Amino acid sequence: MSDPLFFGYGSLVNLATHDYADPHPARLTGWRRVWRRTTLRDAAFLSVERCDTTEIAGIVARVPGADWAALDAREAAYARRDVTQTVLHPGQPGPVAVYEVEDIHLSDRDDHPILQSYLDVVVQGYLRVFGETEAHSFFETTHGWDTPILNDRDDPIYPRAQALSAEETDFVDQALTRFGGTGMISRAKRA
Repeated sequence: MSDPLFFGYGSLVNLATHDYADPHPARLTGWRRVWRRTTLRDAAFLSVERCDTTEIAGIVARVPGADWAALDAREAAYARRDVTQTVLHPGQPGPVAVYEVEDIHLSDRDDHPILQSYLDVVVQGYLRVFGETEAHSFFETTHGWDTPILNDRDDPIYPRAQALSAEETDFVDQALTRFGGTGMISRAKRA
């Protein structure tokens, strides 16, 4: 039996943030990305939710020996969901899981911003794996842009933050101008 796979749709698309084997592009149907506020931290999580009319791009990669422990620890706020039947990818067949923030962790507080450093990592992954077209699609198929963005780019809070090129930074900033919703807040203002 082949190793199971995970479908990454956020920071896991950025291959610099992990070393899982044989990553390749994939598509997940019947789900969309959404920014979620939780009781677990003061910043929003990127998650997925069911949506019959949406298809999103991401990557799949193998979980050797079905040893989910490290990935489950990284994605501790999330529950693993079986999406084997709704993921299209060119690799070997096998079970596929996606991580979704568990409902028990959701919060209705409106002071949980999106970390700029987290968003940068996600978009950099889409730009490097898929190019600009799919990176634009990331913004278009993600909901919750009414969530403020915390500008922590110069002093990242996100533990897997990556340095962006000038072109990648410009791309993110221009996309946020279109989709940024309630806008940017400074780290100093939040403290």
